[in-house]
Amino acid sequence: MTRSPDAVLARLTGLYPKAIDLSLGRVRHLLDRLGNPQDRLPPVVHVAGTNGKGSTIATLRAIVEAAGYRAHAYTSPHLVRFNERIRLAGQLIEDDALVGLLDEIERTNDGTPITFFEITTAAAFLAFARTPADIVLLETGLGGRRDATNVVARPAVTAITPISMDHMNFLGDTLAAIAEDKAGIIKAGVPVVITPQRAEAMAVLEAEVREVGAPAYRAGAEWQAIPTASGWRFEGRRWSFDLPPSRLPGRHQTLNAGGAVACLEQLQGFDIDRDAIARGLGAVEWPARLQRLTRGPLVDLLPPDWELWLDGAHNEGGGAVLGDHLAGWTARPTHLIVGALNTRNPADFLRPVAPHVASVRGVAIPGAENSHTADAIVAGAEAVGIDAMAAPSVEAALASIRAAAGPGPVRVMICGTLYLAGWVLAENG
Repeated sequence: MTRSPDAVLARLTGLYPKAIDLSLGRVRHLLDRLGNPQDRLPPVVHVAGTNGKGSTIATLRAIVEAAGYRAHAYTSPHLVRFNERIRLAGQLIEDDALVGLLDEIERTNDGTPITFFEITTAAAFLAFARTPADIVLLETGLGGRRDATNVVARPAVTAITPISMDHMNFLGDTLAAIAEDKAGIIKAGVPVVITPQRAEAMAVLEAEVREVGAPAYRAGAEWQAIPTASGWRFEGRRWSFDLPPSRLPGRHQTLNAGGAVACLEQLQGFDIDRDAIARGLGAVEWPARLQRLTRGPLVDLLPPDWELWLDGAHNEGGGAVLGDHLAGWTARPTHLIVGALNTRNPADFLRPVAPHVASVRGVAIPGAENSHTADAIVAGAEAVGIDAMAAPSVEAALASIRAAAGPGPVRVMICGTLYLAGWVLAENG
């Protein structure tokens, strides 16, 4: 009989009084008792940053699999099931395998204080070490320098995606401080791919590169992703070719795809050609990133000529990317349904989208203890000039927008946090 991992995962959350406590000591101690599986992995591509990490990992995975390689992947958070965080040779880890790993690690840990993310990261490393694959695609959980994933001593390539203000209570209250923490994954002699950054963040990253002695591969310098009429062109030190657009919508996905291709260009020992890259770009999937929902009970609440969209953008940088995309949506009005964690200021996220939306409905995230109230979302929206009102649920928000909207088709975007996006995907089937 298949055992659900939910009970084990719930029990593991009680092993440490704080959900997040950035440190490497506890996870290193546990991994040592497990035989240091992080030292027995295939080549690792380690990705940190504020926005675009998951899309970059998804693009990397699609391309290497199109080239015939098997890829492990570790990402967070999950949307619907925890199993989404661990992919073994391309497949989501099965419940029995996950429960077995967690049971083994819990016995080995023997009640020692350790965070949930640290113990589940150890589970991923143990699974990756025991299952044959050609590459590991590894996403940091939070930050970089003190993140539990940063125990891999010598990855094949590291990458830093765009850095913006987020998790200030853990990483620091300036862009430079946040960049300094994320720069901690840069390793001596290991190529680091750096996507477009603000000047303050780039200065910190370049200082780290010089200090540790890592070959830098920077967007706009050593590589470029240039939009074209039919897609985009990658220009690097070794590769130069035209490519189709990513299957993931949004202009920012060209830069995410460029970062992924730049990582592959720096990866040694893999035979990946332009055609494999093109096939991967056409196959990449990453839910809740400018995803249109086309069926399900939530879609059924709207008229047939309306559109319902979902996006996990939740911070200042994500708001800027979302605003840039919404600027192109001029044919019909766009209304937002927004939920957010109370560790973030809703106004910071909503400010870049304000010129491009007709209204906001604020909702609390179902089942999330650390959710902003709907009224807090409304206050944040009104602070940046958006007409807003609170709603008791997503369904009620959809009904409210339908009742208030004028004639003609409308777009509705649900956004503000991946936790709300995960609830929507589960609720909508």
